[in-house]
Amino acid sequence: MPADRKSAAPGDDTLALAEQLIARRSVTPDDAGCLELIASRLAAIGFTCEFLGRGAVSNLWARRGASRPVLCLAGHTDVVPSGPAADWRSDPFVPTRHDGLLYGRGAADMKASLAAFVTAAEAFVAARPAYRGSLAFLLTSDEEGDAVDGTVAVTDVLHRRGELLDYCIVGEPTASERLGDTIKNGRRGSLSGKLTVRGIQGHIAYPHLARNPIHLVAPVLATLAGIIWDVGNDFFPPTTWQVSNIHGGTGAGNVIPGSVVIDFNFRFSTASTPEQLQAALGAVLDRSGLDYDIAWTLGARPFLTGRGALIDAARQAIAAETGIAAELSTTGGTSDGRFIAEICPQVVELGPVNASIHKVDECVEMAALPQLAGIYRRIIEQLLPADV
Repeated sequence: MPADRKSAAPGDDTLALAEQLIARRSVTPDDAGCLELIASRLAAIGFTCEFLGRGAVSNLWARRGASRPVLCLAGHTDVVPSGPAADWRSDPFVPTRHDGLLYGRGAADMKASLAAFVTAAEAFVAARPAYRGSLAFLLTSDEEGDAVDGTVAVTDVLHRRGELLDYCIVGEPTASERLGDTIKNGRRGSLSGKLTVRGIQGHIAYPHLARNPIHLVAPVLATLAGIIWDVGNDFFPPTTWQVSNIHGGTGAGNVIPGSVVIDFNFRFSTASTPEQLQAALGAVLDRSGLDYDIAWTLGARPFLTGRGALIDAARQAIAAETGIAAELSTTGGTSDGRFIAEICPQVVELGPVNASIHKVDECVEMAALPQLAGIYRRIIEQLLPADV
């Protein structure tokens, strides 16, 4: 059962807040009161809190300080659906402690990080009420869903105001085996296409009177699958191209289809631009002589934070709290870091172990929570020095 904040031991404050957040059924895009809870604690230590909701999405921008540098702590309160509660060892929205683990939907992704953000900020402000720069929070309930009214909406507002960020920590679960073993310093971009190839429908017994688009496109797909789009770089693997769906035919077994639709996706690095990939794929299709068209969707541009003040501070903080030498990684899917990178030159993701995220019996190690708060606090202290 969730512990009451007032009765929790000082070292358990991050755990207690994580439990309070998990107990709120914030299935995307419903915030379920998480942001109000966080805002009340931030306001109590001098943050100015703005609710910048859009549509059904709740967003919070909170800032303490008016000068630069600006260090932003970013994340999301929404969680994915739990699936049948009977499949879980306990109710997914009743935080449960067992064998050193805290169970509940969102425990790792990412309510533990949100709790650690808040308690780190509280400890920092208590110890250093005057500092150079600004500490900010950018939180949304729209990361696990469509991600169109959440972080991107807040960054649009900040951009219009001319409020730029200098550093940002996104609390995504990044550790592979132990807290602190991995920092995500970038993510690949995502470029999707829907390719329609037209042929001529006909009776399957009279193929000379028809033109089968599946047969026509098959060798082209093999060519595309074998292309080396780029070789990546020091931080990213080579760009990949994958077909996800093929739709063709009427459902009848004796009809040659008149068209086929192919869904595909590039996961690409900073070694290529979307425009370069579109042009390269289009050139292959043009040479094939296919009758086709493509609808493109750019889901995310890649972003990369090179070695600098933020990564140095994160590595030092992790080493001090855990004794681990953190590795840098750009693996995985997309995150809201892609939106923040548009207004912030240094963005990293740093959070707990990700082995159980989006799974039944999602959990986080309880002992890691005060460590995570300690890591965040050390980073804040490094980047926002005392005002002398």
